[in-house]
Amino acid sequence: AAAAAPAPAGGAPPTREDLAAMGDEEVAACVRSGAVKDHQLEKMLGDFERAVRVRRHVYQERLTPAAAAGLSALPYTNFPYEKVFGANCEIVVGYVPLPLGVAGPVMLNGEPVLVPMATTEGCLVASTNRGCKALTQAGGVSAAVLRDGITRAPCLRLPSAMAAAEVARWVDTPEGAAVLREAFNSTTSYGRLLAVRPTVAGRNLYLRFTCQSGDAMGMNMVSKGCVKAIEALQELFPDVELVAISGNMCTDKKPAAINWIEGRGKTVVAEAVIPASVVRSTLKTTVSAMVYTNTNKNLVGSAMAGSVGGFNAHAANIVTAVYLACGQDPAQNVESSNCITLMEVAEDGESLHVSVTMPSIEVGTVGGGTSLPAQGACLEMMGCRGAARAPDAPGTNARRLGTIVAAAVLAGELSLMAALAANHLVRSHMQHNRKPQSA
Repeated sequence: AAAAAPAPAGGAPPTREDLAAMGDEEVAACVRSGAVKDHQLEKMLGDFERAVRVRRHVYQERLTPAAAAGLSALPYTNFPYEKVFGANCEIVVGYVPLPLGVAGPVMLNGEPVLVPMATTEGCLVASTNRGCKALTQAGGVSAAVLRDGITRAPCLRLPSAMAAAEVARWVDTPEGAAVLREAFNSTTSYGRLLAVRPTVAGRNLYLRFTCQSGDAMGMNMVSKGCVKAIEALQELFPDVELVAISGNMCTDKKPAAINWIEGRGKTVVAEAVIPASVVRSTLKTTVSAMVYTNTNKNLVGSAMAGSVGGFNAHAANIVTAVYLACGQDPAQNVESSNCITLMEVAEDGESLHVSVTMPSIEVGTVGGGTSLPAQGACLEMMGCRGAARAPDAPGTNARRLGTIVAAAVLAGELSLMAALAANHLVRSHMQHNRKPQSA
């Protein structure tokens, strides 16, 4: 049985000094008794790894033997928990290692780039690497950021639909735009309000704020600015009720046509022209087969499925692997994977022209998971870690990351479509994605 924790004098909760003098089981007993809150372990102990170890003791006693054995097998030592606490995760009991591969280098806008990918899907890195090879053999990828602005759309409610329409009309005036911009911009050094688009649904009014956010992905920045802007709006229109700071017209982490049409985060287009000889030698197929398969699968097939933003082969595969490697929010793969892949015979009448257009890549190089050492190292590998420094403008690193994501998706699309065109997909997965049988 676990040792009982010594009761501090007067029945007061144990202090940090008391806990420092106790063994792990004694501290765990304090948690079980309620004398110390589970979520306070890191703060009270001051030793983050010890806090994780104690928490594991507490949970192991609550679990079935099989579940406790599973928790015991989870690694937890030698991890920078001090970076995680208060920023990335709560109630921490360990970490889950992921294999990290690299694809490339791929020539992107005249510069070689190595693309880190964290995944457990066999063939994904190898296939993307083949696409990078073909692209580099062809002279590389050209990519550009067309738009850059993160969005947040609060839901407001008015006494009537006419009152909602009145506020919407005011928001669209130069005076209204200036009031909201001044309030919004007062909350941030890097963020700048670009636009506010009102949408009325009966008594509801949704204001879709679009904000430049420097090298941050920007959700916290735009949310903070929205709160201040709504306060300014309520001073002029006291009947405005803030229902929710996010009214789902943003749209964050959910499929939405508005992201596909108007964009969110970085809107990026990337293209390359692949000589027919490279298509034959590296991709093992023909230009005509690539164009034919892409049209019937990615365009007609996706249209028949009623897809929104899904006119591609597997953009989400590459987006998610890069996001996991680089400390991005993996749930944002939902909208960040919006992509249309186009293939056609190039103007020379022989080569393959291939492009991806991705209207809503949400990335940042500061904040969130980018502060963790391994994820920061992956960003460093690509030359876009942290905030951009002069003479580069704020946001340069995040925009660079957006173009790298698009180039990696282009490589992944090229390779998978080649495998499908040549009917090699199943064979390659059977060869590379199956562990050998033990003797």
